[in-house]
Amino acid sequence: MHIAIIGAGPAGLYSAYLIKRAIADARVEVHERLPRGTTFGFGIVFSDRALDFLVADDPGTHAALVPALERWSDLTLVHQGERVVIDGIGFAAIGRQRFLDLLEARALEVGVEVNYADPADELPYCDLVIGADGVNSLVRQRHGDALGTSETHLSNRFIWFGTARPFDTLTQTFVRTRHGAFNAHHYRYAPDASTFIVETNEATWRDAGLGAMSETDSLSYCQEVFADALGGEALISNNSCWRQFPVIRNRAWSHGNAVLLGDALHTAHFSIGSGTRLALEDAIALAGAIKAQPDDLTAALEDYQSGRAPVLDKLLKAADKSALWYENFAEHMKLEPYEFAMSYINRTGRIDPDRLKALSPGFVARYEGTAA
Repeated sequence: MHIAIIGAGPAGLYSAYLIKRAIADARVEVHERLPRGTTFGFGIVFSDRALDFLVADDPGTHAALVPALERWSDLTLVHQGERVVIDGIGFAAIGRQRFLDLLEARALEVGVEVNYADPADELPYCDLVIGADGVNSLVRQRHGDALGTSETHLSNRFIWFGTARPFDTLTQTFVRTRHGAFNAHHYRYAPDASTFIVETNEATWRDAGLGAMSETDSLSYCQEVFADALGGEALISNNSCWRQFPVIRNRAWSHGNAVLLGDALHTAHFSIGSGTRLALEDAIALAGAIKAQPDDLTAALEDYQSGRAPVLDKLLKAADKSALWYENFAEHMKLEPYEFAMSYINRTGRIDPDRLKALSPGFVARYEGTAA
């Protein structure tokens, strides 16, 4: 069996490792258009126990990743200058490049061929082509009509920075300026480094003139808006530009000998911190389907979609609800801090009052006290 994987992100590297581990005599190769070590963004965030699903089937990868994670047990919202701590809502994070290095090492250990600076403009002829090449997927574009692809964009604008300030928790800082409302999602992914994503609505972005600013000027503007949160530290750019979040869905997940996973297949808004986890779970589902039916890849790809889709759909619906809340975060900012925090924590509709009280007794007690 000859399998070519387009894209050396988390979805591509992990699916390569799993398939080669399951079918030792298969030729599994990864094609990445960028040079090795070239990555965009800064850190990757997971919910606190998000990698526990690896323990049963892949303890080696779990053991390699966990020591590299930064962990914390609370979530912090800053609104109207007040810090609201939501206890028990933990997260973990890791630098994107370090995460990729660890996954690549696992793939190389089992004999995967990883090729960098390889654009793969022409898809290779082989038994299976796996599109793990992100939101601008070449594989998806080649088969878009057959896959029933839909792509829309949210109206908010966001830009991805880093900073040397390590934050104690994943923090959401909301501020109003003379131009309008801004939000920053920030969390540490290393002892001395954090991701810092700035988000604003379309009207504010235009009024502030951010669309006409250079990368350097945008950085300076955001640095001034969030000076208090940064505590004197500077923002760091890495090809940082203003974008609108793409919502990608596909009616069919495969066509002929091509199949999609990760962001090439679907996107989940960054506010739920699950995009990378979903990509890894896609890889597990696809590798499992191929392992079960290596002599009938058509059936394997059908099983991949039918088995994975119901679980994935629930998570994507939650991500869409979260994204909708952020699309209107300026309106929510009219609420007082604890009412605002309660609106935030209930934005996906996946947590009921009893569960919230069990998870976050301190926050619920403070919320009830404030309401009283």
